[in-house]
Amino acid sequence: MVFSPNRILYIIVLSIFLFSLATPSLAKRPRRRTSLNTIDRCWQRNRNWSKNRQQLATCSVGFAGKMTNNIGKGLIHYTVTDPSDDPMNPRFGTLRYGATKLGGKVWITFQRDMHIKLERKLFVSSFTTIDGRGAKVMYVLPIHLMALHDQVHDVIIHGLHFHHLRSRAPGLVIAPGSTVAQLPKTDGDAIRLVGASKVLGSTDITISNNRFNDHDKVMLLGHDDGFVQDRNMRVTIVFNRFGRKCDQRMPRIRHGYAHIANNYYQGWGDYAIGGTMNPTVRSEANIFKAPKRNKEVTWKAGNSRSWNWRSVNDIFLNGAHFSQSGKDSAQPHYNRGQRFQVARARDVKSVTKSAGALRCSTRSRC
Repeated sequence: MVFSPNRILYIIVLSIFLFSLATPSLAKRPRRRTSLNTIDRCWQRNRNWSKNRQQLATCSVGFAGKMTNNIGKGLIHYTVTDPSDDPMNPRFGTLRYGATKLGGKVWITFQRDMHIKLERKLFVSSFTTIDGRGAKVMYVLPIHLMALHDQVHDVIIHGLHFHHLRSRAPGLVIAPGSTVAQLPKTDGDAIRLVGASKVLGSTDITISNNRFNDHDKVMLLGHDDGFVQDRNMRVTIVFNRFGRKCDQRMPRIRHGYAHIANNYYQGWGDYAIGGTMNPTVRSEANIFKAPKRNKEVTWKAGNSRSWNWRSVNDIFLNGAHFSQSGKDSAQPHYNRGQRFQVARARDVKSVTKSAGALRCSTRSRC
């Protein structure tokens, strides 16, 4: 699974709860509790959230389910105090040390606001949480989640801000288990998932509460056309805002299944939702606001007549149009831990109002 944004990316929760743009302090812009979506409401209503950070693991919904494997007995609390980076010999106190060198369950927080320039992509171990709440943490290079031998799984990334992503030359980097990995030339992805799960990984993924701006190719789900393992891929994309300067891939899906619900599309260039290799899509209670020139929401490559793409209770503005195909309702069939109440489409602006990396104080509510 590959996420391929072009310029600026911000993350909220990777359980995946992923990608978001920082929003103004809520102390200056109060919100009614009714405006919070089910994920925000789960942890933000706790005034002592900074002393109960692990509650976040119980807040994810969709195919990621609850991230309870990331908390509990044996959890290591690790604080990033040093913004520097050494791809091969990371020092204690740096993000790379906590994400790569420590084994078992690790909950990573940040001592203060910091700007981290990663020299090479960062491999993240299973059962890792990177929690940016309470600090403004900005990255000039992306996190790279990739399975080596076994699948990487059970990863949460929350409240980070990515920007100015660029391609990089090949090079060596330390990987989980103190192994050395040879990275090929990279495309500047903010987060790349290959063979990962419950991160939510190449299957059982939730991407939520993110704000995307100034992207060409926002999000690619699926490795390549020939990677048939992605037929098992299941992704929930919920409570996100896609800005007017996003061009395409919101998302683009290869193989697999995507439940796209309660997102606000403020425009697109080529298309909003695209697919290849017969993916199944249920678009539910989203708002699609078409740009002036291109009114079609979808793009499908190949013979798509038999594809199962359904639009259910979506709102279409400015002449937006969704080309449906297939006859099945494409229900996600969530289990009890994954299920959530899809909000009405008319409430989408409200429940996505705070999408993006929140500026939270550790002494008060966000």
